[in-house]
Order: sequence, then C-alpha cells, then structure tokens
Amino acid sequence: MRVLLTGGAGFIGSHIALLLLQKGYDVVILDSFVNSSSKVTKAISNYLLTKSFNFNLNTITGDIRDKNLLEKIFNDSIIDNKPIQTVIHLAGLKSVSESLTNPLHYWDVNVCGAKNLIATMNEYKCYSIVFSSSATIYGLTDSVPIDENHQLSPINPYGRTKVAIENMFCDLYKSNMNSWKICSLRYFNPVGAHPSGMIGEDPIGIPSNLFPYISQVAVGRRDSLKVFGDDWDTDDGSGVRDYIHIMDLSEGHIKAIDFLNSKESCFEFINLGSGNGYSVFQIINQFELSTGMKIPFSIQKRRDGDVAKCFADIKKAKKLLGWVPKRSLEQICNDSWNWQRRNPHGYK
Repeated sequence: MRVLLTGGAGFIGSHIALLLLQKGYDVVILDSFVNSSSKVTKAISNYLLTKSFNFNLNTITGDIRDKNLLEKIFNDSIIDNKPIQTVIHLAGLKSVSESLTNPLHYWDVNVCGAKNLIATMNEYKCYSIVFSSSATIYGLTDSVPIDENHQLSPINPYGRTKVAIENMFCDLYKSNMNSWKICSLRYFNPVGAHPSGMIGEDPIGIPSNLFPYISQVAVGRRDSLKVFGDDWDTDDGSGVRDYIHIMDLSEGHIKAIDFLNSKESCFEFINLGSGNGYSVFQIINQFELSTGMKIPFSIQKRRDGDVAKCFADIKKAKKLLGWVPKRSLEQICNDSWNWQRRNPHGYK
C-alpha cells in the first residue's frame, strides 16, 4: 500500500515515515525542506539498512501549493501500478509567533496548500487522509483534561488555520459521505526522539518548545533555560503541559490508518497526548536525573497566551484506535538526550 506523507522530513514526519517503512508500506515523502533537513531521509534509510529491512522510500522536493506537482505525484503512482491509497498530511507552518507577524503566509501555506492537496485527492479518487491538527485549536482553557468536544477558540493565526482546515474536511465529508475517510489527529506536545538516536528534533533557530531547548542547554548550545512563571496555580508553581513521546504519537498514526482501512467512510477528531500533565520543574528534574546533566534556569515573567494547565483526555483514541501511549517521561528524557548528544548540532 502506497502512502503519501506530506512534510515527511520534519520531526514528526520522519518518525512516522520510519514506522510506515518498517510496517511494509510504500512511502512517498513530499517536503519543501523549508523547515527540515535533506539529511533526514538519508538517516532513515541508513537506520533501515542497518536492520536489513527491505523498504521503498521515494522523496520529492516540492510545495503542497504546487497543484501540478501534486497531480504528477498521483499520476506517476498510477503509472507505477501503485496508486496512492492514503495520505498523511503534516506539511505546513507551525510557529505561533511567526503566524502573528505573517498571518497571510500561514493562511496561504496551510489552508491553500491543504485545499490543493484535498482537491487533487478528490480528482484521483483517493479518499483516505490522516491530518495533523493541534491542541492549539482549543485556545485558552484551564478546563482539564481536554476532550474532543471542547469548544474551539484558537487565539493565533496558526491555530485558526488548523480549524479552517478541519472545517474544510467537514464540508468535504458532508458532500460525499459514502466515500471519504478522514481522521484529524489533534496533537498535544510531541517530544523525544527515536531510541536509536539517528533521527530526532532539530528546530531551526532558537527553539520555541521546552524539550529541544533543554537538550540544547544540556549539550552547551544554550546558556540556560527560561521558565515563564513560577506562580501558576499548580503544585510547584510552574506551567503544566501534556508531553507525548514522538514514537507513541507516530504509532497513533499507524493505528489511524488501520482504523480508516476498517471503515467504509468516517470523519473523526481524535486527541493524541499522554493524558498526563507534567510541570516545567518536573521536566527539569527528570531530565537531570535521567541524563546526569545540570540544567541552569532563570525565572521570567509569564507570557501572554499561556495557561496554568493543559493536557489531553485520550479516551477516544483508546476506544476508536485501540491506541495507548507506552513510554514514560523518563524515556522521553533519555531519548531526547541520546539524540542531542549524538548530534550536538542536529543534522548540520
């Protein structure tokens, strides 16, 4: 079965690609490499070769806004007698701060790109898609755990583009309810790395997320970690978030494909998180325990748009997908550090 994986060279996409290939899927990665490295696919191939896996991976450099390219990918697959049967759509821009300063670019890349992809799928009668959504769409709430019925109230353009795409899927499904199979996975905070240390998270510039920042402090690339507020209404005063191991998240995508394959048609929104809340101080302590590395930090004022607690209700994922996260916070820390110390400058 051939799967088109848009954004497959990114942090999340690379781990999903590796699992798909191990499961015997034929994978086509489409990536612009604007926010990822061309060395990622080589790292995936090298790992699989060391494990003596037979695999079929094709990487195409391009933009999902290029409709002609999308049509060529689908058409070439038919010529190969391996038509694309499922799409995992990860490609898009994801910086909250950047979306605030350049919203039109986010609407163009994320929403127009998704429209192009869906239109091409429709033309080629490929009706199965797993979409990378985000917990950002739930907006500011201290009502935890957050389930899929929670009100959608994103507070930034990035989150609003995710809601717009979900709405587009909703309209599409209603227009052809007998054919479309759609699963929108709402991620919380994917972290960690593949246990081999051969692929992991390599953000461009200063990391905006906690784990890559901590890892870069540990490896000496950053002086210290900034903790935004120690006076939140939590057990230790620091903010609480849901962190899910990237391998658990990736396995959720495999389960989502299995779920879609078992249905004649469907449209589901499903949270993917650990179902637990971890505070910033808890993360720092566990990282120091797991790695033996000291993480210096300084307390900063709270950031606008932050909340005290945010973590997922994952009952629906358990019920529909038969999926549960397996990896602990300790393993997240170990695998994050294993990747960073083996690759102190990422893929560079």
